[in-house]
Amino acid sequence: MALTKLWHATTGALYSSIYSSLCPDRPVPKPRHATLRTLYDPSEPPSPSSILDASALILYFPGPHTLTGEDILELHVHGGPAIVRAVLAAIPRCLPTPSQSPPLTPHPPSTRHPPIRYASPGEFTRRAFLNDRLSLPQIEALSDSLSATTEQQRRLSVRGAASSNRLAQTYESWRLALVQARAELEALIDFAEDQQFEETPAGLVGGVVRAVEALRRRMRVHARNAVRGELLRGGISLALLGAPNAGKSSLLNCVVGREAAIVSREAGTTRDVVEVGIDLGGWYVRLGDMAGLRRDGRATATVAETEIEHGAGVQDGMVAKIGDGCGVSSNDVIGEIEREGIRRAKEQALKADVVLVVLSLEDPGADVSGHPSLQLDTEVIDTARHCSNVVVAINKIDLHPAQASSPARWVPAVQHELPEVQASRIFEISCRAASMTPPDLASQDPGGIQTLLNGLIEQFKDLTAALVPDDEGPDADVSIWQESLGVTERQRGLLEECMMHLDRFLENTLMNAKGSEDSVGHIGDDLDVVAAAEDLRAAAECLAKITGKGELGDVEEVLGVVFEK
Repeated sequence: MALTKLWHATTGALYSSIYSSLCPDRPVPKPRHATLRTLYDPSEPPSPSSILDASALILYFPGPHTLTGEDILELHVHGGPAIVRAVLAAIPRCLPTPSQSPPLTPHPPSTRHPPIRYASPGEFTRRAFLNDRLSLPQIEALSDSLSATTEQQRRLSVRGAASSNRLAQTYESWRLALVQARAELEALIDFAEDQQFEETPAGLVGGVVRAVEALRRRMRVHARNAVRGELLRGGISLALLGAPNAGKSSLLNCVVGREAAIVSREAGTTRDVVEVGIDLGGWYVRLGDMAGLRRDGRATATVAETEIEHGAGVQDGMVAKIGDGCGVSSNDVIGEIEREGIRRAKEQALKADVVLVVLSLEDPGADVSGHPSLQLDTEVIDTARHCSNVVVAINKIDLHPAQASSPARWVPAVQHELPEVQASRIFEISCRAASMTPPDLASQDPGGIQTLLNGLIEQFKDLTAALVPDDEGPDADVSIWQESLGVTERQRGLLEECMMHLDRFLENTLMNAKGSEDSVGHIGDDLDVVAAAEDLRAAAECLAKITGKGELGDVEEVLGVVFEK
């Protein structure tokens, strides 16, 4: 089915003309009741050859109790492209005639009808806003609902749609608080010489400062939650960081279930960032495979555990450090293309929301016991130390004899190099075992891939959990902070701008405080009250723009951006 929706702001006469032309000699449908009708070409007499759609559903909704607040006529036709084109082409030919069917509404028919045209992008939603049927936060939540592709995005959009009115009320209450604070300051300008206040000007300004500081703290948490909501809405960037041949591309292919990246034993196969969007446990994740990191002109050197540092906790000396040698071999020379790939890999890792460091066990570094050693490349480790939210995967665990394995065998060595990584964020995997397992045995988690993914999901939960202000009491309603995850990027930008004005207000006000432990209570007499009031006015205007109640020119600019989505 395809839906053709027509609206008119003032009268149902135009609907009457369109309906009587498409459905000649048929009674007008009852409001809010679906009616089956045959649609005819209005430029020809009704006949089997002039039928546009033999069974269309007609719905009429009289205003103001509609989505837009205006009269709406809906034509539900079959969804074939030819039928839709024919009906759309016929509607402009439905010109009013002297003998019309009774109007669809009791309003008197108009003698002049506006031209029939296509709605511009977002025009129905714009009219709903202008007629107070939807608030701006509600409209933005609707946009999230239409674009949601994962379970977490769906939950975010549903939460946003359900709480959008409450968010709008929160913004409005903050705006009114700033208006009240501004009014108190301006009273000092207008009435300071003529009226007696119950408290001194310094005390009055001090009260305003304390109120603004409390409001700013709540806004800051609100904005930080908005950033976390953007991770749900736009996707969490997950970067695969590791040395050449550590298994990054193999892991990417295991996760996405297809050959998204080239897998080769040749070092430096991946030269650019290969990014794939996946649904991981309901979270939209932008998984990026990158060039392997290694140092130019450095030989590989294997050092025993005792050379790393005593007390690392790894037995049998199965740790190898790469990149600390002094020799140079032809295999260590990095070309210009690979060097650029390494630069991009480091840049991507530093920007990523989560970094998955892929280490590996390798045969070339086997120690005297004959067991493969854990490769700790200095370039990888140095880069990971500057990244946030690091998770470690130790690949090729299948190379190690099962009988020699022990729980958390490699954890101490990893934590020695990356002390910020918790033991619960270090996983042992085997991409080879996972790729060679038949699909009917995949539920047994071969290679530990699913365990790794579950660990990543827990990390995603931590990243997207709502923050709550420290001054919230134990019995306080924290649901508003959950709802703040649905704040859009536009709203967050205006919140940041609002806080900028508040910061300037506080900075200028407190600079005039006399040297006292209670600086707020000792505002100096040389405070520029006019400038302070202007900062509060600008901050309140930012909040008004969020709900679409700001100055006319600003609102028109905002609406043009929002409704086109």
